[in-house]
Amino acid sequence: MGRTYATLEVINAGDVVVARRKLMPEADIRRAQVRMLVDSGAYMLCLNEHLRAQLGLDIIDSMEGELADGTVITMPIAGPVDLHFGNRQTSCRAVILPGTSEPLLGTIPMEDMDVLINPKNQELIINPANPYLAKKSLK
Repeated sequence: MGRTYATLEVINAGDVVVARRKLMPEADIRRAQVRMLVDSGAYMLCLNEHLRAQLGLDIIDSMEGELADGTVITMPIAGPVDLHFGNRQTSCRAVILPGTSEPLLGTIPMEDMDVLINPKNQELIINPANPYLAKKSLK
């Protein structure tokens, strides 16, 4: 099985709030089209420091994370972030990886958007069972 990549629109959600209050033009909302690894083994959205600076995301927290080699590091958390993929969107926080590390889309934002990995075609898809609106289990 290979790697799955998808391009999502990443938006500074703080800018969206300011624009809705008519305190800045919508054209000034910071956003980027980001190709990221769809990683069903990761929990959160992971962006890199370069993207954080480009989008003007504030550091709002920190958390410990364990790397593949077992090393535990403290990682900054930035946000809020809006993600858009097809007809789906979610708001979340992002773990900030150093430098230009590869961005990752984890399972929490994937579940919230009701998107799936199609391993045969190595692509991220809208859940075909719910093509028009994301569906969440409330039980």
